[in-house]
Amino acid sequence: MALDLETREQLIDAVRRFVAERLRPIEAKVAEDDAVPAEIVEAMKGLGLFGLSIPEAFGGLGLNMEEECLVCFELGRASPAFRSVFGTNVGIGSQGLVMFGTDEQKARWLPGIASGEIITAFALTEAEAGSDSAAVQTRAVRDGDDYVLSGSKRYITNAGKASLFTVMARTDPQVKGAAGVSAFLVPRDLPGLSVGKPEKKMGQQGAHIHDVVFDNVRVPAWNRLGAEGEGFKVAMQVLDRGRLHIAAVCVGVAERLLVDCVAYAGERRQFGQPIASFQLIQAMIADSKTEALAARALVLETARQRDAGQGVTLEVAAAKLFASEMVGRVADRAVQIFGGAGYVADYGIERLYRDVRIFRIYEGASQIQQLVIARETIKRGG
Repeated sequence: MALDLETREQLIDAVRRFVAERLRPIEAKVAEDDAVPAEIVEAMKGLGLFGLSIPEAFGGLGLNMEEECLVCFELGRASPAFRSVFGTNVGIGSQGLVMFGTDEQKARWLPGIASGEIITAFALTEAEAGSDSAAVQTRAVRDGDDYVLSGSKRYITNAGKASLFTVMARTDPQVKGAAGVSAFLVPRDLPGLSVGKPEKKMGQQGAHIHDVVFDNVRVPAWNRLGAEGEGFKVAMQVLDRGRLHIAAVCVGVAERLLVDCVAYAGERRQFGQPIASFQLIQAMIADSKTEALAARALVLETARQRDAGQGVTLEVAAAKLFASEMVGRVADRAVQIFGGAGYVADYGIERLYRDVRIFRIYEGASQIQQLVIARETIKRGG
């Protein structure tokens, strides 16, 4: 159920002020320290950011997709590392439980996820199963009232802090592809589960990814999410929402870059005048603004269709593809407009240029979105 207009505006305004007053001033420090300060995380909990998409019955804000996207537009105006702190709780780490969990599973875990007491992670990707997500090799063998999980996952966001993992594992080795995969809720404290060291990354310092290893981890059958063989269905529905969330964040980053570019172009003088007066600078600003507006419109329209119960697999893929590619182009133009200042760290443009590169890869690479769009378009007949 949607928030009333006044409550929605109050939430968006609170997030906007939090971004401007608390997050933007410490971006450089977070990147240097590769860590988000604990007091900022606590403030995020106080704002309810960990529970944006969790139903109100379990302590969350219960936002619909349009409202979540509006909040993401604001969050995108700060370093993406901040959003990553709670992003898995809002999206891929919790939505399988929201969509497919039993009443008992929801009651056990969702309140803690909404409050931020429980950090979640989504463990799908493996060394040989990234874009080919149906090629999961992690095994889950039934043994009485348990499943025994064996295998490893790669590049798992927030794994270092997660206390609950949604894990995709193959329960039927005789069935190739998606049909043999099931989903499990795996608490971190189960014996045999270990997390590797954080990877050194191109961008988004302060957000961390790790390998996760399952060495004969005994998981109660009660923790299975959905029926056996439904894991791929769980993953794809979770990713549909997650992709739209990421698309909205991309729009927010692009809008922030545009504001920075316009301000700098008005101050920076060459040949006796602000560079904003040069037509080729104006062309880059115009192209960036047009693309950002188009992405915002596509994201919001797709969110509204999803909230109305329509099937939006094609539209979500299109929004994620367009928005993630768009923000990369906007960031590149921003470096060009800033010139030498855009290439050094002081202005933060080069940091954002690196930060946004991952948007074209996670939650499904651009090429996967193209395949989804083409397949769905052919299925619909045009």
